[in-house]
Amino acid sequence: MSFMKRFALMVSLALFSPSAFAAGVDSRAYTCDGLHALVVANRFVFINYPSFMDFVVANGSYCSAGEMLGRRSVPTSDNAECLVNYCRKRPSTIN
Repeated sequence: MSFMKRFALMVSLALFSPSAFAAGVDSRAYTCDGLHALVVANRFVFINYPSFMDFVVANGSYCSAGEMLGRRSVPTSDNAECLVNYCRKRPSTIN
């Protein structure tokens, strides 16, 4: 799935989900386990935290063909560095 198709899918799903998820969630309002449960329940969630501002995903199946699963940390109420999954560009291979 191309980036634009994935983005359009996420935006359309966000429009039909509760308004809090459409605007994104503040990861600091959740415990690390609570944030993971939210992501699993919704498959992906937009984290509206200034140094993150990206989607976190339940697993790599939500990444497009040119992306791969990565790990980043976001602050939560109980953990300053809660690790979450996100999709990142695959490194380019130059031969």
